[in-house]
Amino acid sequence: MKQARTRKSAEARRVEIVDAALRLTAEIGPDRLTTERLAAEIGLSQPGIFRHFPTKADIWKAVAAHIAEMLRENAVRHTGDEAEPAERVQNLVVRQLTFLAATPAIPAILFSRELHADNEELRSFFVGLMANLHQHFSALIAAEIEAGRFDENLDPDDAAMLVLALIQGLAMRWSLNARDFDLAREGARLLKIQLDGFRPKR
Repeated sequence: MKQARTRKSAEARRVEIVDAALRLTAEIGPDRLTTERLAAEIGLSQPGIFRHFPTKADIWKAVAAHIAEMLRENAVRHTGDEAEPAERVQNLVVRQLTFLAATPAIPAILFSRELHADNEELRSFFVGLMANLHQHFSALIAAEIEAGRFDENLDPDDAAMLVLALIQGLAMRWSLNARDFDLAREGARLLKIQLDGFRPKR
């Protein structure tokens, strides 16, 4: 006897669409992601996609919310508040790079036309994420300056921007090189050189 097909709930179907969007973004890039390709990926019709997300922009909005939730979960699992600030900077950079390596759709989105020109809401989301990360790095670097472990003439905001630039530049190199090296390990190596440059000159 043929078993009846289980009908997925609306919420389960939305999750499936978002997961498929992330997966396809990593494979073909966000600029080539269409609702037709997305529908084929999960075995739905295009109208079926639009029943859950009225516009493509709504899909990207849900993708952004999903990324934010994953980032929050990653932060909760790895607090490391007992470590010195410089070590916390190192830990945070490695966590971010490990997360990017596990979620290659994010670098693809960061360097896409979808983010830079076509979707202001998505762009604002990532600008906010980077601003929060910059603020966190700056506070940790300021604490190291206060403790005398970083040069007193170092501007914490500028130093935090350099750390962010390391993450972004490395993610771009990793993406352009077909993800052929260990992103977190290379980041840890380069960050050590960078942080050593922040220390007082003897």
